[in-house]
Amino acid sequence: MSNQAALRSDYVYFEEITTRWMDNDVYGHVNNVVYYSYFDTITNNFLIKKGGLDIQDSEVIGYIVKSECNYVAGISYPDKIFGAFRVNRIGNSSVEYGLAIFKEEQVNACAYGSMTHVFVNRHTEQPTKISGQLLEALQSVLIES
Repeated sequence: MSNQAALRSDYVYFEEITTRWMDNDVYGHVNNVVYYSYFDTITNNFLIKKGGLDIQDSEVIGYIVKSECNYVAGISYPDKIFGAFRVNRIGNSSVEYGLAIFKEEQVNACAYGSMTHVFVNRHTEQPTKISGQLLEALQSVLIES
């Protein structure tokens, strides 16, 4: 996505995220570390709802191995925001997500970035091939490069 801000039209899946009073820092805006929590929330909501991931009992779990966030414009409680989600790349056992945070009705993202999951066997922690419902869900939000 280079150095330009992300646009709402760059993403496929959206969910409202509730900002909380505790998300604000002493400067009156959402602290930078909270954006990663928002990214994690939208990713896991998608994986559970669409990918069929059972976080308690699934044989396959995902580990984040890389993440980044670019901050463009501040948000603060009680802003109404939306998390945006897509898949940038799918490998054998890994997937790179594209994520962004938008204020309601805004076209340009307040923040955008990526996270990479490697899916592993819960017991052996060895990489495992992405397949089945999870693969189908990820492919449904894969963007064309």
